[in-house]
Amino acid sequence: MSKKNKITIVILLLIVALLIFVPLFALKEAEFGGSDDAGSVMIEQINGTYEPWFTPVLENWLGRELPGEIESLLFCVQTGIGVGILAFCMGRFVERKKWENK
Repeated sequence: MSKKNKITIVILLLIVALLIFVPLFALKEAEFGGSDDAGSVMIEQINGTYEPWFTPVLENWLGRELPGEIESLLFCVQTGIGVGILAFCMGRFVERKKWENK
């Protein structure tokens, strides 16, 4: 490996380290909330007596609220399925183009 490549790798690693550690110290008191939290807060401000129109399907089946970890797991599985379908379709397009050019 050349000296130029080593210097580039070291610089990139330093940039990555800065991107990881600077926010930890610069944003100590910051609160990060999702859009769901912001939406529910805004609804409470507009109309304090609002009742949701429906409950999630799994909560109806189970009769109780799902833990946050299970909700995150289901979201990740849904994301994985979507990415798999997208990657499959993109692969098919690439292969079709290869076969058409022969």
